[in-house]
Order: sequence, then structure tokens, then C-alpha cells
Amino acid sequence: MNRRPPVLDLEPGLFTWKQPERIAASLLRSAQQSRARKRSVYGSAMAMLCLYINRAGRKLPSGQRLVLNQAKHCLREQSGRLAHLDFVEG
Repeated sequence: MNRRPPVLDLEPGLFTWKQPERIAASLLRSAQQSRARKRSVYGSAMAMLCLYINRAGRKLPSGQRLVLNQAKHCLREQSGRLAHLDFVEG
């Protein structure tokens, strides 16, 4: 079998949480603790979040999709990646 273990060890129920700041912090923490990542901490955390959103597709409730998209913004903030982004979400 060609199964690989998950790169990030995520907290149970992470993507069902309602607090975007908490989701972002947990993803960053998991990425920092991972020894198998091939990207930066920020890149690994953002990739995992985007993967979940994209894989869930239409089955993801709109309210939770909004929370997860807000978590992307929080992830950028917590990683110090917002300096060059000047936009208004609508």
C-alpha cells in the first residue's frame, strides 16, 4: 500500500470549531510541531486549511465555510503575512 501518514497531527474536530482565531492558532501549532513538513510553517498550515475547504466542496455548510475563510485571514495575521495585503473583504 502507498499510504502516507498525515503530515500534520490535527486536534480532533478542528474544522468544526466556530472560532477562526482558535482554528488558525491550532493549525500553526500543529505545523510547528510537525517534523515531516516540506513547506514553511505558514505554508503547511494554510495548505491544510485550503485542502479541507476544497475537499468538503458543497457539503460544507455556508456558515462553517465563512468561519474557515475567516481562519485563513487569522492565519495570515498570526503569521505576520498581512503587511503586504491591503484589501477589504465583502
